[in-house]
Amino acid sequence: MRILAMAHAYPPAHNAGAEMTLHSMLRHLSERGHDVHVLLSRPMAGHLVDYQFDDVHVHVYRHVGDPMPYIVGDSHVDVVISHLENTLRAAALCDIYRVPLVHLIHNNHEFTKGALRRGPCQLAVFNTEWMREDFEEFWSHAGNGRMPRHVVIHPPVIGDHYRATHGRKITLINLNEDKGGGLFWRLAEAMPERQFLAVTGAYGVQVIPSTIPPNVTVQAHVPPRLMASQVYANTKILLMPSIYESYGRTAIEAAHCGIPTVAHPTAGLKEALGKAGTFVHRSDLEGWVLAIKYLTSPRGFSTMSAQAKAHAESLDPTGDLDRFADAMEGVARRGLALAR
Repeated sequence: MRILAMAHAYPPAHNAGAEMTLHSMLRHLSERGHDVHVLLSRPMAGHLVDYQFDDVHVHVYRHVGDPMPYIVGDSHVDVVISHLENTLRAAALCDIYRVPLVHLIHNNHEFTKGALRRGPCQLAVFNTEWMREDFEEFWSHAGNGRMPRHVVIHPPVIGDHYRATHGRKITLINLNEDKGGGLFWRLAEAMPERQFLAVTGAYGVQVIPSTIPPNVTVQAHVPPRLMASQVYANTKILLMPSIYESYGRTAIEAAHCGIPTVAHPTAGLKEALGKAGTFVHRSDLEGWVLAIKYLTSPRGFSTMSAQAKAHAESLDPTGDLDRFADAMEGVARRGLALAR
């Protein structure tokens, strides 16, 4: 297959969970022998020319007509993959030019549901079972026929890419308010005897006070290949007080290092971590303090670290990636049959 993914940003400059998940999937398709391209819909700092990342060809934004050579002409792609803000644009182009379209579904926001309902879609890829159930309920009430073919693929995390010996700090990755930036600084203030690590995120306004407490280290956004050595190797506990997480890829990355996570109980984080997570409502400051104290005790850390590592190793990213690739190849075959 020749595949085009339409994305607003991409690693290594932009390393949010959705984009890292997209890259894991595209890299696997490339390893299966397919010709994989990514077309960016925004200028990306530090990347003014096209580049290659793990055998995935990334084409920088130039103008609004960028997709057309991939959609029409003798060398057009066999399948388009889209997600997030490119969903409607990809749907319109694929509808007009009859190109098979696959949507990666990372959230259950109204925009995403509306885009999936309005546009053509040969395959919907949900990142969790809870989200698939939510979309099926939405579809049953929408009265819009049958939901498109779909598959659930948990965000694949290859443990060897992240594994490291854990460190000593209590870490939050992405300091925007929705991810818990405000709570992080309150915890650092409430626990001056503990060392904290604040890693700036790929998106959102970062909550950083004008005066950094002496027990906090602030670290700039980290590319994927350095997460193990620069973040997880310095981390003992990961904090995820996110107001919304459809899954929680970062928690699984950390779990491969034996790092336990304290999380706000979103549906996605509960599915991602199961019994290996410690869940506290993000409004309960004292609850977070108590959870951190327990997890930094020898017994608490030993117990939850072992559970985190066992849980991470029980997940099967290779099987999920193969199921995704099989589904993609099925889309391409059906598209070729229709074209004939």
